[in-house]
Amino acid sequence: MYLAEKGLDIPLARVRIDDVKVRETRTPEFKRKNPFGNVPVLELDDGTALAESMAIIRYLEELHPQPPLLGATPVERAEIEMWLRRLEQRLYIPVDWGPPVGRMVPGAEVPFREGALHFVKRLDARLAEREFVACGRFGMADIFAFGALDYGRLFAGFPLPEDAPHLRRWFKATATRPSAHA
Repeated sequence: MYLAEKGLDIPLARVRIDDVKVRETRTPEFKRKNPFGNVPVLELDDGTALAESMAIIRYLEELHPQPPLLGATPVERAEIEMWLRRLEQRLYIPVDWGPPVGRMVPGAEVPFREGALHFVKRLDARLAEREFVACGRFGMADIFAFGALDYGRLFAGFPLPEDAPHLRRWFKATATRPSAHA
């Protein structure tokens, strides 16, 4: 979604991670690029390999500052960073970890889900007063929130709460952006 919003055309390579027998991220060749064996990885022309989504995004933002999806001023950059941290810690991690933890320790997912729902209500209240998560325009906080909520909705059994009308309005508007379908 970030690449589409920026209008960047970066060659992509599919890496098989779904088949335990053919996990390309576990091969010695891939681990030379990223010893942690996860995606994404951005390979630069000089052979440097950058891993982790936000590190790659920060690199690309330096090269292509317009439109400024990580903020245009120090205050905007700090506000977006603040919201990225909140979204990761209070929404994405609890939604992602809820079901696996619950399968390992029955009932353990409940506090994760409750924390994420509490955060979603706070996010809904924020979106009652503004069109976007941070900075008064679409940016990386919106992309991250949309991705976390869409992942939760589609793969982790975390639907958008019916009692979050502002969040639902924002989600629907974000889902209509061309980048949401890239």
